[in-house]
Amino acid sequence: MKIKFALGGLIVLLATGCGAQVKPTSKPNILVILCDDLGYADVGFNGSPDIITPELDKLAKEGTIMTSAYVAHTFCGPSRAALLTGRYPSEIGAPYNLRDDGRATTSGVPVEETYMSNMMHDAGYYTSCIGKWHLGDNTEFQPNNRGFDDFYGFLGGGHKYFPNLFQPYYEKQKKAGAYPINVYFTPLLHNTKEVVETEYITDAFSREAIRVIKESNKKKKPFFMYLAYNAPHVPLEAKAEDMKVFANIKDKDRQTYAAMVYAVDRGVGEIVKSLKETNQYENTLIVFLSDNGGNFDHGANNYPLKGTKGDTFEGGFRVPMFWHWPNKVAAGVRFDHPVSALDLYPTFAHLANTNLPKGKKVSGKNIWADLAANTSPHKDEMIFAYRYREGYTDVAARKEDWKLVRMANEPWQLFNITKDIGEKHDMAGQFPGRVQEMITETQKWTKTHIRPLWFYSQKDAEYWKSGQLPNFDDTFEVEKLRMSPIEWEEQKAK
Repeated sequence: MKIKFALGGLIVLLATGCGAQVKPTSKPNILVILCDDLGYADVGFNGSPDIITPELDKLAKEGTIMTSAYVAHTFCGPSRAALLTGRYPSEIGAPYNLRDDGRATTSGVPVEETYMSNMMHDAGYYTSCIGKWHLGDNTEFQPNNRGFDDFYGFLGGGHKYFPNLFQPYYEKQKKAGAYPINVYFTPLLHNTKEVVETEYITDAFSREAIRVIKESNKKKKPFFMYLAYNAPHVPLEAKAEDMKVFANIKDKDRQTYAAMVYAVDRGVGEIVKSLKETNQYENTLIVFLSDNGGNFDHGANNYPLKGTKGDTFEGGFRVPMFWHWPNKVAAGVRFDHPVSALDLYPTFAHLANTNLPKGKKVSGKNIWADLAANTSPHKDEMIFAYRYREGYTDVAARKEDWKLVRMANEPWQLFNITKDIGEKHDMAGQFPGRVQEMITETQKWTKTHIRPLWFYSQKDAEYWKSGQLPNFDDTFEVEKLRMSPIEWEEQKAK
């Protein structure tokens, strides 16, 4: 089969599996829209039963939906670090969230790791970061020093959605010299200056995205925008008019969550309108995804996936994703092959007609030709997830149709994830050789990991100091392969 599509003014024929690498003749705008804790089934294009997202659905329908898209970690900070550096967080010492208790941290993603924003800036792009950062508070770690020309948002892991309501509280605490002040109440920043924001925060971020789109158009430069909404992350707070849209949803948390997702959708609609008004729509690649799986405890729905945010079951790190670029990305296509957020870095380098920064290591790969040909970009390659818990580690590895997983210190499980997306039928006992092979490959991958550069809590630090973590020997115990949790505990006791 051959797929025909336009690429930068050229008509290109790519034979399936040919692996051709055709660079665009002009640099496209690239807009990454990242949601926070969005459930797999919480958008219309992934079959949401109760949340409507007409603007996102239209883009998805006119683009390619990635049904097997993964992020590199199961929760916020490490996932974002991976997206921007193109490396697994355990490879750069960033497997934990930064502390978010209002105390300024001196930690952050190492400046030696070149962000994709640095690369895009050096390639001639006007670069912007809008929304949630969560990658370091100190000056050297902030967006303006990591390749972004323009930043509008907040540095911590979350924020109140009606900032103006809490401005008086912040001013009172600041005047009194109270420390620390909860980061959810602090003013937003435009670059490094505090601003008084009077709009609902999701609407404010959409507004700022439109501002940057117009500014970049005047500059006659392509733009790279990292639009990182904090919705629908807690606190669950929504506008009254958006809540009314979902009056049929009786569960208050679910209703509020739905309204928060809808606010993102409304904003995306306005952003698309702005792209069209400035004649940039046709030359803009839009990539939409979530930073991790939805949180069951706060209104999300990951159906048909098993698990929730933080898990190495699919519900923890398999996310909704689509790619949209008129006449460049195939319309009405479902791309079922596994892809990773780590692939964005090298793929964007290709589209920007630039090279990876000198000495830069990436864990993903350029998937552009495979996207065009609808072939697997990671044939016979593993996609991993790795999450440190309290003295043990959750692990997942996918290779084509097969998914290896170990959760909650229980025995290894194996699923044909293509046929069993809900991880209901453990096949480890039927394919012990395959399990052993995948365990060995995953353990080999951990040799690339380094000690975390920071810990979320003192308890985490103590686990590492005592040797309870990383404890790879226990994590990769093959004897735990086909035993039930009870049998395993009995075996250990002998």
